[in-house]
Amino acid sequence: MSFRYILISLLLLQTSLLCQYNGNVFSVGIYGVYTTSASIFLNPNASDIVIRNQSFVIEDILNPGADIRIRISEPLILGLNVEYIDITESSPNLNAFVGGSVVRLNVEDGFRLIPIELTAYYLLPFSTEGWKFLMGGGVAYYNGEFIRKVGNTNVSNVQKEAEFGIHVSASLDYVPINLVAIRFQMKFRDPQFTVTSQYDQQEIEYQGHTITLPGDSFDTKINMDGITFMLGVAVQF
Repeated sequence: MSFRYILISLLLLQTSLLCQYNGNVFSVGIYGVYTTSASIFLNPNASDIVIRNQSFVIEDILNPGADIRIRISEPLILGLNVEYIDITESSPNLNAFVGGSVVRLNVEDGFRLIPIELTAYYLLPFSTEGWKFLMGGGVAYYNGEFIRKVGNTNVSNVQKEAEFGIHVSASLDYVPINLVAIRFQMKFRDPQFTVTSQYDQQEIEYQGHTITLPGDSFDTKINMDGITFMLGVAVQF
């Protein structure tokens, strides 16, 4: 008797999961993405651990994103997500000689990052046709650059390496009609990359003074360590 109940329960669960997809296999979504913070380490190779661990923090990062998802089995969905992040903030992050004395200059520091993430999602059994709850995790490729603007010059990235990482996420789809879903997602990830840069010009004009910048290349480490939230719309077909 107990075996029969188990068999009936499994059949009902499979039928429920099939209904939760509303007969659709693919979805394409676009998002607004918000990340709480990122840290830029300006002296990652310093021998002094205090200086090495000092960072310039950028908060409230907004960027666009998009993904495509495909159902490959009853409870399993594969997704490919891409974002474009480009942000800078002004801060006194550079020491320079001006008129025979050392002063701290305000510069625009930031980064450009393109995350490409492959995620496997599991559709939770208590989902319904109108509300879909998913848990997921996967791997990611991160292509990033350091941005610095000083006076009338910028930096060029002379060396950078591709970075790979992992992430986990929780996703909720609200489906008011069969072909459209409003999607909310929370993601935990920790992209980190180091870039070697060099100033495009060594002599610049800054607030009426001529300043000589270092000619040697330097390293910068960027760590996007905040929690990520995504809100958007997906079309199912």
